[in-house]
Amino acid sequence: MKIDVLVAEIGSTTTVVNAFQNINSSSPKFIEQGQAPTSVLEGDVNIGLTAAIKDLAHELGVERIQYDQMLATSSAAGGLKMSVHGLVYDMTVRAAKEAALGAGAIIHNVTAGKLRRTDLKRIKEMNANIILLAGGVDYGERETALYNAEKIAELKINIPIIYAGNIENQEEIAEIFKDAGMKLYIVENVYPKIDQLNIEPTRKIIQDVFEEHIVHAPGMSKVRELINGPIIPTPGAVMEASKLLKENIGDLITFDVGGATTDLHSVTEGSEEINRILISPEPIAKRTVEGDLGVYVNMENIVNRIGIEEIEKCLQKDIDTIKKEHRPIPNTKKQVKFVELLTKEAVATALERHVGKLSHIYGPNGKVTVAEGKDLSNVKYIIGTGGALTRLEKGKEILAGLTCSNARNKLQPTKETKILIDKHYIMASLGVLSKCYPEAALQLMKKSCGI
Repeated sequence: MKIDVLVAEIGSTTTVVNAFQNINSSSPKFIEQGQAPTSVLEGDVNIGLTAAIKDLAHELGVERIQYDQMLATSSAAGGLKMSVHGLVYDMTVRAAKEAALGAGAIIHNVTAGKLRRTDLKRIKEMNANIILLAGGVDYGERETALYNAEKIAELKINIPIIYAGNIENQEEIAEIFKDAGMKLYIVENVYPKIDQLNIEPTRKIIQDVFEEHIVHAPGMSKVRELINGPIIPTPGAVMEASKLLKENIGDLITFDVGGATTDLHSVTEGSEEINRILISPEPIAKRTVEGDLGVYVNMENIVNRIGIEEIEKCLQKDIDTIKKEHRPIPNTKKQVKFVELLTKEAVATALERHVGKLSHIYGPNGKVTVAEGKDLSNVKYIIGTGGALTRLEKGKEILAGLTCSNARNKLQPTKETKILIDKHYIMASLGVLSKCYPEAALQLMKKSCGI
Protein backbone atom coordinates (compact mmCIF):
# COMPACT_ATOMS: atom_id res chain seq x y z
CA MET A 1 0.00 0.00 0.00
CA LYS A 2 1.30 3.46 -0.90
CA ILE A 3 0.96 6.22 1.73
CA ASP A 4 1.54 9.91 1.01
CA VAL A 5 3.09 10.85 4.36
CA LEU A 6 3.98 8.91 7.50
CA VAL A 7 4.74 10.84 10.68
CA ALA A 8 6.63 9.02 13.41
CA GLU A 9 6.53 10.11 17.05
CA ILE A 10 9.62 8.52 18.59
CA GLY A 11 8.98 8.70 22.31
CA SER A 12 11.01 7.53 25.27
CA THR A 13 8.90 4.38 25.66
CA THR A 14 6.63 4.14 22.61
CA THR A 15 7.01 4.89 18.90
CA VAL A 16 3.80 5.81 17.08
CA VAL A 17 3.41 6.11 13.32
CA ASN A 18 0.48 8.07 11.86
CA ALA A 19 -0.51 7.68 8.19
CA PHE A 20 -1.91 10.56 6.13
CA GLN A 21 -3.38 10.29 2.64
CA ASN A 22 -4.48 12.79 -0.05
CA ILE A 23 -2.09 15.25 1.53
CA ASN A 24 -1.97 17.55 -1.52
CA SER A 25 -5.74 17.59 -2.04
CA SER A 26 -8.48 19.72 -0.51
CA SER A 27 -9.51 16.73 1.64
CA PRO A 28 -6.47 15.28 3.42
CA LYS A 29 -7.17 12.21 5.56
CA PHE A 30 -5.75 10.60 8.67
CA ILE A 31 -6.17 6.91 7.97
CA GLU A 32 -4.56 4.83 10.75
CA GLN A 33 -2.01 4.58 13.51
CA GLY A 34 0.60 1.93 14.35
CA GLN A 35 2.77 1.64 17.44
CA ALA A 36 5.59 -0.35 19.00
CA PRO A 37 8.02 -0.04 21.94
CA THR A 38 10.83 2.45 21.30
CA SER A 39 14.19 0.71 20.94
CA VAL A 40 16.61 3.35 22.32
CA LEU A 41 18.10 0.86 24.77
CA GLU A 42 18.95 -1.43 21.87
CA GLY A 43 21.05 1.35 20.37
CA ASP A 44 18.91 1.84 17.26
CA VAL A 45 15.46 3.47 17.20
CA ASN A 46 14.93 2.08 13.70
CA ILE A 47 14.06 -1.28 15.28
CA GLY A 48 11.07 0.24 17.07
CA LEU A 49 10.23 2.46 14.10
CA THR A 50 10.18 -0.50 11.71
CA ALA A 51 8.00 -2.45 14.17
CA ALA A 52 5.54 0.48 14.39
CA ILE A 53 5.29 0.58 10.58
CA LYS A 54 4.61 -3.17 10.55
CA ASP A 55 1.90 -2.64 13.17
CA LEU A 56 0.40 0.08 10.97
CA ALA A 57 0.36 -2.33 8.03
CA HIS A 58 -1.41 -4.89 10.23
CA GLU A 59 -4.03 -2.31 11.26
CA LEU A 60 -4.62 -1.44 7.61
CA GLY A 61 -4.81 -5.12 6.62
CA VAL A 62 -1.92 -4.98 4.16
CA GLU A 63 1.39 -6.84 3.98
CA ARG A 64 3.70 -3.92 3.25
CA ILE A 65 3.62 -0.14 3.33
CA GLN A 66 5.44 2.21 0.99
CA TYR A 67 5.50 5.96 1.50
CA ASP A 68 6.51 9.10 -0.36
CA GLN A 69 7.69 10.95 2.72
CA MET A 70 8.29 10.28 6.40
CA LEU A 71 8.57 13.06 8.97
CA ALA A 72 9.24 12.65 12.68
CA THR A 73 9.07 14.11 16.14
CA SER A 74 11.35 12.76 18.84
CA SER A 75 11.65 12.82 22.60
CA ALA A 76 13.73 9.62 22.65
CA ALA A 77 17.20 9.49 24.18
CA GLY A 78 16.09 12.04 26.79
CA GLY A 79 14.61 14.52 24.33
CA LEU A 80 16.31 17.81 23.47
CA LYS A 81 18.58 18.54 26.43
CA MET A 82 19.80 22.13 26.70
CA SER A 83 21.99 24.28 28.90
CA VAL A 84 21.07 28.00 29.00
CA HIS A 85 23.34 30.85 30.09
CA GLY A 86 22.65 34.61 30.21
CA LEU A 87 23.36 37.82 32.07
CA VAL A 88 20.44 38.81 34.33
CA TYR A 89 18.03 36.03 35.34
CA ASP A 90 14.81 38.05 34.93
CA MET A 91 15.90 39.45 31.57
CA THR A 92 18.21 37.68 29.10
CA VAL A 93 18.21 34.35 30.95
CA ARG A 94 14.42 34.26 31.09
CA ALA A 95 14.15 35.20 27.40
CA ALA A 96 16.60 32.43 26.47
CA LYS A 97 14.65 29.91 28.59
CA GLU A 98 11.38 30.86 26.87
CA ALA A 99 13.00 30.32 23.47
CA ALA A 100 14.39 26.92 24.47
CA LEU A 101 11.16 25.69 26.07
CA GLY A 102 9.06 26.86 23.13
CA ALA A 103 11.31 24.91 20.78
CA GLY A 104 10.61 21.75 22.78
CA ALA A 105 13.73 21.56 24.93
CA ILE A 106 14.23 20.07 28.36
CA ILE A 107 16.43 22.54 30.22
CA HIS A 108 18.94 20.78 32.46
CA ASN A 109 21.06 23.77 33.45
CA VAL A 110 20.48 27.53 33.78
CA THR A 111 22.95 30.18 34.93
CA ALA A 112 22.97 33.97 35.22
CA GLY A 113 26.14 36.06 35.17
CA LYS A 114 29.68 34.77 34.80
CA LEU A 115 30.14 31.00 34.84
CA ARG A 116 31.76 29.56 37.94
CA ARG A 117 33.94 26.45 38.13
CA THR A 118 30.99 24.40 39.40
CA ASP A 119 28.88 25.63 36.45
CA LEU A 120 31.55 24.60 33.98
CA LYS A 121 31.90 21.20 35.62
CA ARG A 122 28.13 20.68 35.29
CA ILE A 123 28.17 21.71 31.62
CA LYS A 124 30.93 19.22 30.89
CA GLU A 125 29.20 16.37 32.72
CA MET A 126 25.59 16.87 31.60
CA ASN A 127 26.20 16.03 27.92
CA ALA A 128 23.62 18.49 26.58
CA ASN A 129 22.49 18.46 22.95
CA ILE A 130 22.78 22.26 22.65
CA ILE A 131 24.25 25.12 24.69
CA LEU A 132 22.44 28.47 24.39
CA LEU A 133 24.45 31.59 25.20
CA ALA A 134 22.79 34.99 25.65
CA GLY A 135 23.56 38.16 27.57
CA GLY A 136 23.28 41.91 27.21
CA VAL A 137 20.82 44.02 25.26
CA ASP A 138 22.08 45.17 21.86
CA TYR A 139 24.93 47.67 22.33
CA GLY A 140 24.79 47.08 26.09
CA GLU A 141 26.90 44.93 28.44
CA ARG A 142 29.40 42.76 26.54
CA GLU A 143 31.87 41.29 29.01
CA THR A 144 29.76 38.50 30.56
CA ALA A 145 28.83 36.75 27.30
CA LEU A 146 32.42 36.96 26.04
CA TYR A 147 33.77 35.59 29.32
CA ASN A 148 31.26 32.71 29.26
CA ALA A 149 32.09 31.94 25.65
CA GLU A 150 35.82 31.77 26.43
CA LYS A 151 35.23 29.45 29.39
CA ILE A 152 32.94 27.11 27.41
CA ALA A 153 35.41 27.07 24.51
CA GLU A 154 38.15 25.96 26.92
CA LEU A 155 36.09 22.84 27.74
CA LYS A 156 36.69 21.51 24.18
CA ILE A 157 33.34 19.69 24.20
CA ASN A 158 31.62 18.44 21.07
CA ILE A 159 28.31 20.28 21.61
CA PRO A 160 26.81 22.86 19.21
CA ILE A 161 26.59 26.41 20.57
CA ILE A 162 23.86 28.95 19.79
CA TYR A 163 24.68 32.59 20.51
CA ALA A 164 21.62 34.87 20.90
CA GLY A 165 23.01 37.83 22.83
CA ASN A 166 24.29 41.38 22.27
CA ILE A 167 24.91 41.75 18.53
CA GLU A 168 28.13 43.71 19.20
CA ASN A 169 29.69 40.44 20.37
CA GLN A 170 28.88 38.36 17.31
CA GLU A 171 32.23 38.67 15.48
CA GLU A 172 34.28 38.01 18.59
CA ILE A 173 32.08 35.07 19.67
CA ALA A 174 32.56 33.60 16.19
CA GLU A 175 36.36 33.87 16.56
CA ILE A 176 36.32 32.27 20.01
CA PHE A 177 34.50 29.12 18.89
CA LYS A 178 36.29 28.98 15.53
CA ASP A 179 39.61 28.79 17.36
CA ALA A 180 38.19 26.08 19.63
CA GLY A 181 36.92 24.06 16.65
CA MET A 182 33.35 24.11 18.01
CA LYS A 183 30.17 24.38 15.93
CA LEU A 184 28.52 27.79 16.39
CA TYR A 185 25.17 29.22 15.26
CA ILE A 186 24.57 32.96 15.58
CA VAL A 187 21.03 34.34 15.75
CA GLU A 188 19.31 37.62 16.66
CA ASN A 189 19.38 38.73 20.30
CA VAL A 190 16.58 37.13 22.38
CA TYR A 191 16.41 40.32 24.48
CA PRO A 192 17.49 43.20 22.19
CA LYS A 193 16.03 46.01 24.33
CA ILE A 194 14.77 46.33 27.89
CA ASP A 195 11.31 44.73 28.13
CA GLN A 196 11.43 43.44 24.55
CA LEU A 197 11.44 39.70 23.79
CA ASN A 198 12.60 38.37 20.42
CA ILE A 199 12.50 34.62 20.89
CA GLU A 200 11.07 33.25 17.63
CA PRO A 201 14.37 33.37 15.65
CA THR A 202 16.09 31.43 18.44
CA ARG A 203 13.27 28.88 18.63
CA LYS A 204 13.63 28.22 14.93
CA ILE A 205 17.40 27.80 15.03
CA ILE A 206 17.12 25.46 18.05
CA GLN A 207 14.84 23.17 16.06
CA ASP A 208 17.17 23.37 13.03
CA VAL A 209 20.19 22.49 15.18
CA PHE A 210 18.25 19.65 16.83
CA GLU A 211 17.37 18.20 13.43
CA GLU A 212 20.98 18.47 12.24
CA HIS A 213 22.47 16.87 15.35
CA ILE A 214 19.77 14.43 16.54
CA VAL A 215 21.21 11.70 14.35
CA HIS A 216 24.27 11.70 16.60
CA ALA A 217 22.26 11.10 19.79
CA PRO A 218 22.28 7.64 21.41
CA GLY A 219 19.99 5.27 19.56
CA MET A 220 19.33 7.75 16.73
CA SER A 221 22.34 7.06 14.48
CA LYS A 222 20.37 5.21 11.77
CA VAL A 223 17.19 7.29 11.91
CA ARG A 224 17.78 8.92 8.51
CA GLU A 225 17.60 5.53 6.80
CA LEU A 226 13.82 5.66 7.08
CA ILE A 227 12.99 9.35 7.65
CA ASN A 228 13.40 11.68 4.66
CA GLY A 229 11.71 14.81 6.03
CA PRO A 230 11.99 17.12 9.06
CA ILE A 231 12.63 15.85 12.60
CA ILE A 232 11.73 18.18 15.48
CA PRO A 233 11.32 17.71 19.26
CA THR A 234 7.84 16.41 20.13
CA PRO A 235 6.96 19.29 22.51
CA GLY A 236 8.10 21.75 19.84
CA ALA A 237 5.77 20.05 17.36
CA VAL A 238 2.81 20.49 19.73
CA MET A 239 3.70 24.18 19.99
CA GLU A 240 3.86 24.49 16.19
CA ALA A 241 0.40 22.91 15.92
CA SER A 242 -0.97 25.22 18.63
CA LYS A 243 0.41 28.31 16.89
CA LEU A 244 -1.04 27.27 13.54
CA LEU A 245 -4.45 26.60 15.07
CA LYS A 246 -4.42 29.89 16.98
CA GLU A 247 -4.04 31.81 13.74
CA ASN A 248 -7.25 30.19 12.46
CA ILE A 249 -9.57 29.93 15.48
CA GLY A 250 -8.21 32.38 18.05
CA ASP A 251 -6.29 32.42 21.34
CA LEU A 252 -5.85 29.00 22.96
CA ILE A 253 -3.99 26.83 25.42
CA THR A 254 -3.00 23.19 24.88
CA PHE A 255 -2.50 20.62 27.62
CA ASP A 256 -0.32 17.62 26.79
CA VAL A 257 -0.52 15.12 29.65
CA GLY A 258 1.92 12.23 29.38
CA GLY A 259 3.35 9.44 31.49
CA ALA A 260 6.37 11.46 32.62
CA THR A 261 5.45 15.16 32.23
CA THR A 262 2.60 17.58 31.71
CA ASP A 263 3.21 20.37 29.20
CA LEU A 264 1.09 23.50 28.89
CA HIS A 265 1.36 25.60 25.72
CA SER A 266 -0.37 28.98 25.61
CA VAL A 267 -0.68 31.04 22.44
CA THR A 268 -2.31 34.37 23.26
CA GLU A 269 -1.44 38.05 23.29
CA GLY A 270 -3.56 38.53 26.41
CA SER A 271 -5.90 41.47 26.94
CA GLU A 272 -4.93 45.08 26.27
CA GLU A 273 -6.00 45.98 29.79
CA ILE A 274 -3.58 43.50 31.38
CA ASN A 275 -0.76 44.24 28.93
CA ARG A 276 -0.80 47.87 30.09
CA ILE A 277 0.03 46.87 33.66
CA LEU A 278 2.44 43.96 33.02
CA ILE A 279 5.68 44.45 34.94
CA SER A 280 7.72 42.35 32.48
CA PRO A 281 7.02 41.13 28.92
CA GLU A 282 5.59 37.69 28.13
CA PRO A 283 5.98 35.80 24.83
CA ILE A 284 2.86 35.29 22.71
CA ALA A 285 3.66 31.56 22.55
CA LYS A 286 4.76 30.19 25.93
CA ARG A 287 5.44 26.63 27.11
CA THR A 288 5.90 25.34 30.61
CA VAL A 289 6.89 21.74 31.27
CA GLU A 290 6.12 20.14 34.60
CA GLY A 291 8.67 17.34 34.94
CA ASP A 292 7.14 16.13 38.21
CA LEU A 293 3.61 15.70 36.84
CA GLY A 294 3.30 12.46 34.86
CA VAL A 295 0.42 10.00 35.17
CA TYR A 296 2.67 6.93 35.01
CA VAL A 297 6.41 7.48 35.52
CA ASN A 298 5.82 10.34 37.99
CA MET A 299 2.54 9.06 39.39
CA GLU A 300 3.89 9.14 42.98
CA ASN A 301 4.32 12.93 42.87
CA ILE A 302 0.69 13.48 41.91
CA VAL A 303 -0.53 10.95 44.49
CA ASN A 304 1.25 12.97 47.17
CA ARG A 305 -0.36 16.18 45.91
CA ILE A 306 -3.88 14.71 45.97
CA GLY A 307 -3.43 12.84 49.25
CA ILE A 308 -3.59 9.11 49.90
CA GLU A 309 -6.80 9.33 51.95
CA GLU A 310 -8.63 11.15 49.17
CA ILE A 311 -7.58 8.58 46.56
CA GLU A 312 -8.49 5.60 48.75
CA LYS A 313 -11.86 7.19 49.48
CA CYS A 314 -12.60 7.71 45.75
CA LEU A 315 -11.49 4.24 44.64
CA GLN A 316 -12.46 2.22 47.73
CA LYS A 317 -9.07 0.49 47.68
CA ASP A 318 -5.84 0.81 49.62
CA ILE A 319 -3.13 2.85 47.91
CA ASP A 320 -0.63 -0.02 47.64
CA THR A 321 -3.12 -2.09 45.63
CA ILE A 322 -4.03 0.90 43.47
CA LYS A 323 -0.37 1.56 42.61
CA LYS A 324 0.36 -2.12 42.02
CA GLU A 325 -2.51 -2.36 39.52
CA HIS A 326 -1.60 0.91 37.77
CA ARG A 327 -0.81 0.45 34.05
CA PRO A 328 0.45 2.78 31.25
CA ILE A 329 -2.84 2.01 29.46
CA PRO A 330 -5.65 1.37 31.99
CA ASN A 331 -8.03 -1.49 31.22
CA THR A 332 -10.36 -1.64 34.24
CA LYS A 333 -12.84 0.92 35.59
CA LYS A 334 -10.80 1.42 38.76
CA GLN A 335 -7.59 1.91 36.76
CA VAL A 336 -9.35 4.46 34.54
CA LYS A 337 -10.73 6.29 37.58
CA PHE A 338 -7.23 6.48 39.07
CA VAL A 339 -5.80 7.99 35.86
CA GLU A 340 -8.68 10.49 35.83
CA LEU A 341 -7.77 11.62 39.34
CA LEU A 342 -4.11 11.92 38.38
CA THR A 343 -4.90 13.82 35.17
CA LYS A 344 -7.27 16.24 36.91
CA GLU A 345 -4.59 17.13 39.45
CA ALA A 346 -1.86 17.35 36.78
CA VAL A 347 -3.71 19.86 34.59
CA ALA A 348 -4.87 21.96 37.55
CA THR A 349 -1.31 22.18 38.91
CA ALA A 350 0.18 22.88 35.47
CA LEU A 351 -2.29 25.74 34.96
CA GLU A 352 -1.60 27.14 38.42
CA ARG A 353 2.15 27.23 37.66
CA HIS A 354 1.71 28.69 34.17
CA VAL A 355 -0.91 31.40 34.69
CA GLY A 356 -0.17 35.00 35.64
CA LYS A 357 -1.68 36.98 38.50
CA LEU A 358 -2.61 40.45 39.65
CA SER A 359 -0.81 42.01 42.60
CA HIS A 360 -1.26 45.22 44.55
CA ILE A 361 1.64 47.51 45.33
CA TYR A 362 1.31 50.30 47.89
CA GLY A 363 3.32 53.48 47.38
CA PRO A 364 3.21 57.21 48.05
CA ASN A 365 0.25 57.60 45.70
CA GLY A 366 -1.74 54.72 47.18
CA LYS A 367 -2.53 51.26 45.83
CA VAL A 368 -1.40 50.34 42.31
CA THR A 369 -2.44 47.11 40.58
CA VAL A 370 0.17 45.33 38.47
CA ALA A 371 0.17 42.07 36.48
CA GLU A 372 2.89 39.45 36.41
CA GLY A 373 3.10 36.34 34.21
CA LYS A 374 0.99 34.99 31.37
CA ASP A 375 -2.49 36.44 30.87
CA LEU A 376 -4.91 33.67 29.83
CA SER A 377 -8.12 35.65 30.30
CA ASN A 378 -8.57 36.12 26.52
CA VAL A 379 -8.24 32.40 25.71
CA LYS A 380 -11.14 31.10 23.62
CA TYR A 381 -10.22 27.39 23.53
CA ILE A 382 -8.62 24.81 25.80
CA ILE A 383 -7.27 21.83 23.84
CA GLY A 384 -6.40 18.44 25.27
CA THR A 385 -3.82 16.14 23.69
CA GLY A 386 -1.50 13.42 24.99
CA GLY A 387 -2.38 9.86 25.94
CA ALA A 388 -4.40 10.63 29.07
CA LEU A 389 -6.69 13.42 27.87
CA THR A 390 -7.36 11.92 24.42
CA ARG A 391 -8.14 8.41 25.69
CA LEU A 392 -10.17 9.18 28.81
CA GLU A 393 -13.93 9.56 28.40
CA LYS A 394 -13.86 12.36 30.96
CA GLY A 395 -11.04 14.28 29.27
CA LYS A 396 -13.36 17.09 28.24
CA GLU A 397 -14.97 17.23 31.68
CA ILE A 398 -11.55 17.41 33.38
CA LEU A 399 -10.51 20.40 31.26
CA ALA A 400 -13.90 22.10 31.68
CA GLY A 401 -13.29 22.11 35.43
CA LEU A 402 -10.39 24.52 34.92
CA THR A 403 -12.76 27.27 33.76
CA CYS A 404 -14.97 26.93 36.84
CA SER A 405 -12.25 27.49 39.41
CA ASN A 406 -11.04 30.99 38.68
CA ALA A 407 -8.96 31.84 41.71
CA ARG A 408 -8.99 35.43 42.85
CA ASN A 409 -6.39 37.60 41.10
CA LYS A 410 -5.36 34.75 38.74
CA LEU A 411 -5.46 35.55 35.00
CA GLN A 412 -7.16 32.25 34.10
CA PRO A 413 -9.47 31.25 31.21
CA THR A 414 -13.11 32.19 31.75
CA LYS A 415 -16.25 30.03 31.80
CA GLU A 416 -16.91 31.00 28.17
CA THR A 417 -13.80 29.08 27.04
CA LYS A 418 -14.62 26.10 24.80
CA ILE A 419 -13.06 22.67 25.35
CA LEU A 420 -11.63 20.64 22.46
CA ILE A 421 -10.03 17.18 22.47
CA ASP A 422 -7.50 15.96 19.89
CA LYS A 423 -9.50 12.73 19.52
CA HIS A 424 -7.07 11.08 17.06
CA TYR A 425 -4.06 12.02 19.25
CA ILE A 426 -2.20 13.46 16.25
CA MET A 427 -1.42 17.03 17.31
CA ALA A 428 2.34 16.51 17.57
CA SER A 429 2.38 14.75 14.20
CA LEU A 430 0.46 17.64 12.65
CA GLY A 431 2.93 20.11 14.12
CA VAL A 432 5.79 18.62 12.13
CA LEU A 433 3.49 18.04 9.13
CA SER A 434 2.75 21.78 9.13
CA LYS A 435 6.39 22.43 8.28
CA CYS A 436 5.74 21.00 4.80
CA TYR A 437 1.95 21.04 4.43
CA PRO A 438 0.45 23.82 6.61
CA GLU A 439 -2.99 23.84 4.96
CA ALA A 440 -3.40 20.07 5.21
CA ALA A 441 -2.16 20.10 8.83
CA LEU A 442 -4.71 22.78 9.75
CA GLN A 443 -7.59 20.86 8.16
CA LEU A 444 -6.59 17.61 9.85
CA MET A 445 -6.21 19.36 13.20
CA LYS A 446 -9.66 20.91 13.00
CA LYS A 447 -11.14 17.51 12.12
CA SER A 448 -9.42 15.82 15.05
CA CYS A 449 -10.60 18.55 17.42
CA GLY A 450 -14.14 18.49 16.05
CA ILE A 451 -14.14 22.07 14.80
